[in-house]
Amino acid sequence: MHIRTLFFAIVATSVVACSNRYANVPPHADAGARTEIEAMMTRSAAAWTRGDLDAFMGDYLPGERTTYVTSRGLVRGPEQIRARYAPRFAPGALHDSLSFEGIEVDPLAPGVAHVVAWYVLTRGDSLIARGPTSLVMLRTDDGWKIVHDHSS
Repeated sequence: MHIRTLFFAIVATSVVACSNRYANVPPHADAGARTEIEAMMTRSAAAWTRGDLDAFMGDYLPGERTTYVTSRGLVRGPEQIRARYAPRFAPGALHDSLSFEGIEVDPLAPGVAHVVAWYVLTRGDSLIARGPTSLVMLRTDDGWKIVHDHSS
């Protein structure tokens, strides 16, 4: 009987340990990362709104590792992502203002975060588009950078 009790105690402890490991990370888990990422996204939206494609693209991690998922497929690398956005920044193009709502930051590991938010594009007083965005971000020496972007 004693071995059976010990076995169940070990199993119960393992289940609790595993459930704690994969439990939701509390909002205060990495307040510094949350603050830095929210500031980066605000800065990025301001760059978009003022028509500064270089500054906007500066928030993406350089290299082919960086991806952007679109309704037409996967775009790989900041150069290809830039090419996709360039027509919106061309002289004479209709330009929208960008903002983000409901930013949620989920630290996945040191220097890695999953960010979920709603992007909002407006032109004057008109809502042009609103949808979810899911980003994987890496902390670099230059701050947080987007390594994966899926915006619908």
